[in-house]
Amino acid sequence: MHTDRAHGPTDRAHDLRHHGDAEVRDDGALLIDLAVNVRADTPPAWLRERIAGSLAGLAAYPDGRAARAAVAARHGLPVEHVLLTAGAAEAFVLLARALKVRQPVVVHPQFTEPEAALRDAGHAVERVLLREADGFRLTPGAVPEDADLVLIGNPTNPTSVLHPAAAIARLARPGRTLVVDEAFMDAVPGERETLAGRTDIPGLVVLRSLTKTWGLAGLRIGYVLAAPETIAELERVQPLWPVSTPALAAAEACMDSQALAEAAHAAHRVTADRAHLVAGLAEFAPDGLRVTEPAEAPFVLVRVPNAVAVRRHLRDLGFAVRRGDTFPGLDDQWLRLAVRDRATVNRFLQALDQALTLTGG
Repeated sequence: MHTDRAHGPTDRAHDLRHHGDAEVRDDGALLIDLAVNVRADTPPAWLRERIAGSLAGLAAYPDGRAARAAVAARHGLPVEHVLLTAGAAEAFVLLARALKVRQPVVVHPQFTEPEAALRDAGHAVERVLLREADGFRLTPGAVPEDADLVLIGNPTNPTSVLHPAAAIARLARPGRTLVVDEAFMDAVPGERETLAGRTDIPGLVVLRSLTKTWGLAGLRIGYVLAAPETIAELERVQPLWPVSTPALAAAEACMDSQALAEAAHAAHRVTADRAHLVAGLAEFAPDGLRVTEPAEAPFVLVRVPNAVAVRRHLRDLGFAVRRGDTFPGLDDQWLRLAVRDRATVNRFLQALDQALTLTGG
């Protein structure tokens, strides 16, 4: 682990605004997508119907009370602890604008939008870079004591590391805001290591997204769980009616018991499909490919020689994968691969074999 202070509105070394969807735009639209971490074949028909049913109410301004109450009940919290947002990405902007912080720290490698939002709000961000040698896991004393805002993903994008809840909770301090991005936690069986619903940890802010498991990236819906005073601060800088009526309908629908059971089933299926992918990738160890393990999210991070050329050949063979060099702490030898069904994974592994052969791997 080491720290790195990042100043200024841009980062020449890493494109913090690059995301996986860039791989499948325009000429990539026909590729088999292993670049975007949204679950395939979603949203399900029942959810599309609930969203479609909300369209009759578009003449009225959105009323988020029912959806907010549903989220609160799902996590066993009073509604004052919940803020609905236009995806988790909006929450990062609200945090950056609303909170009066002097020393924000972002634990990398991780999703880059939080740091970008902090910079855009004028903050100088200090990075804690976790190391491959440590399995990209938190180590004691990793975060500077003077940090008054700490942001970490769990499970972390792109490393697929699931940090122990107790280890993250130990980062809490009086006077410090501890932001945990749990956008992929519902893809973890039993949501073990979640901090959602905890009210005993000072300064805790948990972010959740409904876009990944339910295939709602185009609808933009997520939420914040935090102490009421923090929720009030965020709400003050949020635009009026930020979450649309269809998104509110989706949020409410995804909180009911049947939806939660479906999400739990999907998490177990992802676990099995990921194990199949990791086992297949292990066959390429003689080619120098290394998988970051244990992987706990619906994607895996791999290091492979000549990754730039491998990625290019994979595109030619019909597959889009996520480049890793836009994440602080990684370079151009890294790729992130979304977990897909076994048939898709098998086709991908065949293409990877060809790509490695073409690059002399």
